[in-house]
Amino acid sequence: MIDLVIDQRRKDLGGFEVGRVLPFHSRRMVGPFTFFDHMGPATFEPGFPRNVDVRPHPHIGLSTLTYLFEGEITHKDSIGSDLPIRPGEVNWMTAGKGIVHSERSDPLKKATGGPMHGMQAW
Repeated sequence: MIDLVIDQRRKDLGGFEVGRVLPFHSRRMVGPFTFFDHMGPATFEPGFPRNVDVRPHPHIGLSTLTYLFEGEITHKDSIGSDLPIRPGEVNWMTAGKGIVHSERSDPLKKATGGPMHGMQAW
């Protein structure tokens, strides 16, 4: 039974908008997740300068789960991870006592453009 439907609210993340579902005034979390962002669907034109460009930022004591339906982004972090996230793959980052990470469009993908659609829970 569905007891609540939450409309996403647009949030700009440095040139790329996401639809933020959580947190919500009457629903602070779902299970262990306190944030839920819907990315896209969007189509980036070839050479579009920004694409996904979430600059390095810290987290402590949480995990993020990123899943893409379309597109590709690169996850880099302070423990040495540097890997693409592709459709159908899950990136699960656990911050523990602290981590700094970024998520950005690959430079080649920026040059060729293309779709982006995914979600992130944390």
